[in-house]
Amino acid sequence: MGRIHVLSEAVANKIAAGEVVERPASVVKELLENSLDAGATRIKINVEAGGKRLIQVVDNGCGMVRDDAMLAFERHATSKIKDAEDLLSVATLGFRGEALPSIASVSRLRLETCAPKNVSDDDIGGTVIEINGGKINRVEEAGLPAGTSITVRDLFFNTPARKKFLKAESTELSHIASLVTHYALAHPDKHLELHSATNAVLVAPPVAGYSERVYQVFGKETLDQLIALAAVEPLERVGLPQPPPWRRAEVLEDQDQDASTNGRSATDPGEMRMHGFVSKPEIQKLNRNSIFIFVNRRLIRDRLVQHAVIEAYRNILPPTVYPVVLLFLELPAAEVDVNVHPSKTEVRFRQQSVMHDFVRDSVRAALMKARPVPQFMAEIHAHAKASSGLTPGARAGDWAVSAGGVLTLDAVPAAGTTAHQPSAGTAFTLEPPTLPPVSARLQFDGGIAVGANPAIPAVRGLEAIPDDGCAPAIDLTEQEPTLASLATLKPVGQIRNSFILAVNEDGLWIVDQHVAHERVLFERVLKQRTADKVESQRLLMPIVLDLSPAQQAVFTEISDELQRNGFEAEPFGARSVAVKVAPAGVEAAAVEHMLHELLDQFSREDQSLNLEKIRARIAASIACHAAIKVNMALERSKMEWLLGELAKTDHPYSCPHGRPVVLRYSMKDIQKAFKRI
Repeated sequence: MGRIHVLSEAVANKIAAGEVVERPASVVKELLENSLDAGATRIKINVEAGGKRLIQVVDNGCGMVRDDAMLAFERHATSKIKDAEDLLSVATLGFRGEALPSIASVSRLRLETCAPKNVSDDDIGGTVIEINGGKINRVEEAGLPAGTSITVRDLFFNTPARKKFLKAESTELSHIASLVTHYALAHPDKHLELHSATNAVLVAPPVAGYSERVYQVFGKETLDQLIALAAVEPLERVGLPQPPPWRRAEVLEDQDQDASTNGRSATDPGEMRMHGFVSKPEIQKLNRNSIFIFVNRRLIRDRLVQHAVIEAYRNILPPTVYPVVLLFLELPAAEVDVNVHPSKTEVRFRQQSVMHDFVRDSVRAALMKARPVPQFMAEIHAHAKASSGLTPGARAGDWAVSAGGVLTLDAVPAAGTTAHQPSAGTAFTLEPPTLPPVSARLQFDGGIAVGANPAIPAVRGLEAIPDDGCAPAIDLTEQEPTLASLATLKPVGQIRNSFILAVNEDGLWIVDQHVAHERVLFERVLKQRTADKVESQRLLMPIVLDLSPAQQAVFTEISDELQRNGFEAEPFGARSVAVKVAPAGVEAAAVEHMLHELLDQFSREDQSLNLEKIRARIAASIACHAAIKVNMALERSKMEWLLGELAKTDHPYSCPHGRPVVLRYSMKDIQKAFKRI
């Protein structure tokens, strides 16, 4: 008898559930996406015991008739696609028809659904279906409101091996809260609620736009730490394969039909759109878990887009820390393949290099345009954190951030507070009703920090000392300083011959003279390299460098780029090179150390080197070794020259290695310190 046999349907369903249902948050994700696909405008989610005991998702979507409700629990039964060609342009969040049968096979599930009644369908009622461990127990009709309610109880009750691998209830709730919160950010026009057994975790009524949603969920202080961006780029079908001859007529017909519906010509491939928020450089995380990417409103984890974002922050952030990013990408459904992962968290772009460059250049342009000035007090507390999600450095009384937390949701603006709107012209105000006092916070280890009633306003902070007419506040309109502010700085002196003190109408500025000159030289070297006019100097005596095998391999790879950056070196023996010419400004004594440092850095790279990375690394090393040093006294004219040159750079607020160049102690901070406000 053969050894190969066909698995039973029950076993096959449990195996499939292992791919789709990883934890309670996976169930919430599938049901929430189904509700959004059903056109629901109001979705309410209830969970108990972190989703282990109960998950209930109620929506007001299109609902289902009895026959559809029965078919929904068959494997690969779906209303989203009909044939294989539809997989090339999936426009819905779900499409495989695996979620409901997989969830039902490892839980006790109850479905209540009712389609909206038409004039000719007055006899249509709602349908109730109960399934235990994949077996249908009860099907009956009932009077129900339009929409769908799915209740999942006792998750993994029939697979105890899977159940024991679940984390603590607080951890599972944190994953659910993070998921619902980020889908609320992606759908500001929807009403989403998340309730646990004891409190309302998130209540997000519909708002006008994305910035209002960020304000609504995280508060004004978080929104003030983010930079809004928006970009559009037309797509070109360069290098994409054409359909086979026997399908070209069908494809052209589909393009003509698509053109008639969206207003584009049949040959127009559409465009890529991106909007969202990126953090200022002082917001730093120790991992990539704070980079959230949505593609056509689908939350994904994509290495290509993450790499593009990190590249945009190169020479702005230190290489070992990461920003907080919330990006929404929109492009034609045919340009992205979402059928590459069972849980639909990974995608593939048809034009990967185009997408990568679009994201990198757009984020970089937004950072350059905003040019946020590091604040003095913010930089003191700006340490890289391992916590994921949007966890701003707000006041300790307003925010509760747990170690390794995902989100902080208990920051709610006080009544009458006006939201910050980068793009809107009218004010957006949230005025919550009068409610009972704030109840105690719940701290979830390794997860989310949630206020017991997040809809309650909190008024905190110290009041100014009464002036009694002797110390009135200085009347000023505090605005974010622009690049022109640097040009108006007047140097006052130096602190230990290392930091320049300067003042203007925006406050007191402290400038690190070494990294300021480093930024000036870095951009100058890059511009000279682009024009092939790098200044160099011939050394009095050649410098001979002994290289290790790894350094020798790297030197062979980057020798051409070194030559274009002002170096002239040639082999001198088996494993030595003689340097005859070095870039201008670098002392001869520092040339050997600089080259060894460069070669060691490149030899430790895990990824393959590209030309842009090599150029930036060489330019940063040249600038570092040629810049003004600390403990160096500067005349007033030299300080004025340095500040003027810094104001001409593209990004004057951070050095090529990501450290801040200038810190501003604003007039508002000064008045607060003197208790005038």
